[in-house]
Amino acid sequence: MIEIEVKRLMKGGESSGHDWEHVRRVYLNCLTLAETERANLDVLRFAALLHDVDISREMNEGLDHAASSARRARGIMRKHGVPADIGQAVCRAIASHRFGAGLKPETIEGEILQDADRLDAIGAIGIARAFAYGGARGAAIYDPAERPGKYDPMKVTSTVTHFHEKLLKIKDSMNTRRGKQLARERHRFMELFLKKLQKEIEGIS
Repeated sequence: MIEIEVKRLMKGGESSGHDWEHVRRVYLNCLTLAETERANLDVLRFAALLHDVDISREMNEGLDHAASSARRARGIMRKHGVPADIGQAVCRAIASHRFGAGLKPETIEGEILQDADRLDAIGAIGIARAFAYGGARGAAIYDPAERPGKYDPMKVTSTVTHFHEKLLKIKDSMNTRRGKQLARERHRFMELFLKKLQKEIEGIS
């Protein structure tokens, strides 16, 4: 069963926020978004389960994890007897989900996966994951000398800068109507958090 294999591959030692629990939340997000879209649920379920299956290679080797996860997913699906047409659609969705690649999905399943993954990068869980990701990469919480620039997924910046370069831009990158609605709610929560954080950084209670 693919779910069991993904759990095995992603278990233990993952502290960047790209763990099995992230996969589980993206899977649930996909099902929520699919309620108002006409999508192939088989493609969507496999894509959600496998979208980060090769994440460690980005963390350790600097590879595009979406492209490498798509390649690894193809082999896993073949092993488990997933039909070739389903497998191809899954790989297309996975290959385009990553924010840093700047790709627009070609299918509704790809759009839903991309939205579902991005929803998990914002809001309360997104804040928690951002600091976990920064800690895993040795990033500072904030750097008063740093100025946000163009987002570069391979460059290590402070977590507050990461919010400004990536996370606060996610709201405007969503594809589906329901995804846009949920992103607006989560975006507002992040803005409130960052305002309070800035006051505390400045010594204002």
